[in-house]
Amino acid sequence: MNRFLYEKSKSYQGYLIIPFLIAKVSGEFIYSYALLAAEGYEDEFHKAKNPTGLCSNTLAGIIEIAQEHLNQYSVNLKEDNYFNQRYTYQNTLIIIHQEGKRCFYDHYPSHELRNIAAPTLFLSANDCINWIKKRLDRRQAQLY
Repeated sequence: MNRFLYEKSKSYQGYLIIPFLIAKVSGEFIYSYALLAAEGYEDEFHKAKNPTGLCSNTLAGIIEIAQEHLNQYSVNLKEDNYFNQRYTYQNTLIIIHQEGKRCFYDHYPSHELRNIAAPTLFLSANDCINWIKKRLDRRQAQLY
């Protein structure tokens, strides 16, 4: 697996469906997917990688497979905006949460579904994004 294709992810009824390239066969890409749940660890599919075992040769196809699986097996389907404010920066996923006047975030690296967010609160989504970008830029500069 190269990396999670966060920029191609789709929010769906309390889940974030995240495709990734699993293989290239005879010049054709084969995609799988992983899930994040708005409910976090309380949800059986949080951080699950391809619980259907099915793959697709298109991104739209893998999203559809994931949606069908969730429709059939998830007990926590709900309309939710938990993943609406999400951004991809340097191939990492940043999810912003606003609660009243406080803003915080989740941050996932490109190769694993491990939230590496610092326990920091912000007054605005822009402050939060700028803070994260500075740290990612600093880390990137240290690699070179």
